[in-house]
Amino acid sequence: MTGQTPTVVLVHGAFADGSSWAKVVDLLRERGVEALAVSNPLRGLAHDGDYVASVAGQVDGPVVLVGHSYGGPVITHAATKTPNAKALVYVASFGVDLGESALSSVEGFPPVELNTSLVPQRFPDGEGDDTEFTIRRDAFPSVFAADLPDSVTATAAVSQRPIAARALGEPLAVEPAWKTLPSWFVVATADHAINPDSQRAAARRLGSTTVEVDASHAIALSRPTEVADQVLAAVAAVS
Repeated sequence: MTGQTPTVVLVHGAFADGSSWAKVVDLLRERGVEALAVSNPLRGLAHDGDYVASVAGQVDGPVVLVGHSYGGPVITHAATKTPNAKALVYVASFGVDLGESALSSVEGFPPVELNTSLVPQRFPDGEGDDTEFTIRRDAFPSVFAADLPDSVTATAAVSQRPIAARALGEPLAVEPAWKTLPSWFVVATADHAINPDSQRAAARRLGSTTVEVDASHAIALSRPTEVADQVLAAVAAVS
């Protein structure tokens, strides 16, 4: 217990940006909890984790780190370098251990629709070209946000943030922060991007306080109250 209400640092995953947290931010503020939605670079796990740690470490006071999807591995790395981190919240997320990547963490679970819906593109990385992925536009609603209106998914499909292939395949190179910090997990049971059973397995491994919500991968937009409630539970536990 810190005696001080933490700031919530929200980290989006692939194919999204900070605006995906807008409804959750509003709900947190209504409860008197400040929040900061970080722009996740989506270039590599250690790179992204170090960036998030630099942002969170400059917040005055304690923080609760919240990661959606690939943002989960990112906060797992970031919190090891964020002395003011007090808790972790995983939302429809991968759960990785030392030596695991986002992709390897879901091996052994039935494939999801995302696997056949990715479009590779080339981008310059300073040392030549590398590969990044987006979701095929026609598949985006079903894969990412089946419980959101077509008007929303049409815009989201053309404003995706691509993720570098190496980010999904890069193993965690530090002891995961969830081994020393309390964690909470929101499982999206209608997720077509990360198998819900892999989310359940991750939550058990992490020892997280867990809730299950009937929602798509875009759960922070479609079911923001349930996501905010789990974040607020983490905040209350470490305040």
